[in-house]
Amino acid sequence: MKAFLTITLHLLSLFSLNVSCKDTKDKDDSLALLGLTAFAYQSATSIVCTNAQLQKVQSNRSYQTSFESLSEFSNFYSVPLNYQSAATHSLSSEQKVSGSLSHKASITSIGPTCAFPINCNHRGYPTIQLHKLSSGGFKTPVLIEFSVYLDMNLTSSNDWFSFATYSADASNDWKRVVLVNTDSKSKAYLMHVPLHGQSNLTFQTTSLNFPQKQWVKLKTCLDLNPTGGEAKVWQDEVLISTSKVSGGCGVLEQAHFGLYASPTLSSGTVYNDDLSIREVSACP
Repeated sequence: MKAFLTITLHLLSLFSLNVSCKDTKDKDDSLALLGLTAFAYQSATSIVCTNAQLQKVQSNRSYQTSFESLSEFSNFYSVPLNYQSAATHSLSSEQKVSGSLSHKASITSIGPTCAFPINCNHRGYPTIQLHKLSSGGFKTPVLIEFSVYLDMNLTSSNDWFSFATYSADASNDWKRVVLVNTDSKSKAYLMHVPLHGQSNLTFQTTSLNFPQKQWVKLKTCLDLNPTGGEAKVWQDEVLISTSKVSGGCGVLEQAHFGLYASPTLSSGTVYNDDLSIREVSACP
């Protein structure tokens, strides 16, 4: 027990690095970034493609994490601990697919109410800011795979949970995102497709529910081609949701996994493990 408490305290201090170290300005900048992100998810519709994005080529790149150490996220933005006094996140040994740890995020109380267009959704995650890597974002199509363990009671029509957020924008605004969500209907589905604010799907399963309290493998193939993008999602290797995608620039710039959910929820936990992102020649 003593060892567990020591590890927990160490993890808490590491997750605070991006929001509370050095001086007050660092904290203010991180909170301002989070505010921009919250605003962007509701208001963003498109981005302006750069020549660098349009001319980028694939080079068989990949990114992998099993959430064994927080040090690998130290150059990326992480949501502050005890966000809105309603949610938090850390690494945990309670549930895992491989290794000794996974990422855990929990809701501790109902979130506050915010006026449109600002949202007060629950958040608890480190971002994966590919654009900060030495070779920048990943040229799409990309194949993203990860395992998720969800323990969350989604019963109201206002309740929803997002497994993954993929962004074609490298700025702090996180404009033009594609999400993989679930809600009280217990199906995983694509959101913000083909355009922001839409969920107009070319295929959606009606028979396969998303199970709770067990590990599930989610796979997304995402193509952000500005002249004809697409997204496909598999649940334990079964195709469950597909759509066209518009408004991209051909590059996945950043993403986040973990906890992103409606503020109406008062409790719940999610674990993530074994995440990989890799460039592929085409979506299957």
